Amino acid sequence: QVQLAESGGGLVQTGGSLRLSCAASGFTFRLRTMGWFRQAPGKEREFVASISGSGIITTYADAVKGRFTISRDNAKNMMVLQMNSLNLEDTAVYYCNTSPATGSYWGQGTQVTVSS
Repeated sequence: QVQLAESGGGLVQTGGSLRLSCAASGFTFRLRTMGWFRQAPGKEREFVASISGSGIITTYADAVKGRFTISRDNAKNMMVLQMNSLNLEDTAVYYCNTSPATGSYWGQGTQVTVSS
């Protein structure tokens, strides 16, 4: 079965950096577009970034463009979100996602907290 596991969250000061990872299993990783989403307290879950199966096509939310970089290693079934210049508005639980025709799959999430 599809399994996604995020890691790398934590507490960081404004302007700092964090690197999130998503380990995937149970499907042919290299064929699937993968994405990162986040949910802040009291807010809806929102799109952050996505990457095509080949890694060639990446898409970012306007709020993170120029600060976050999404990448993947298909040999390791791993996706990474490098987050730089973090600000208070980036505080949220970050989720890894893939949505094949059979449904939408999520990891358990990893907490990112940015403090001033």
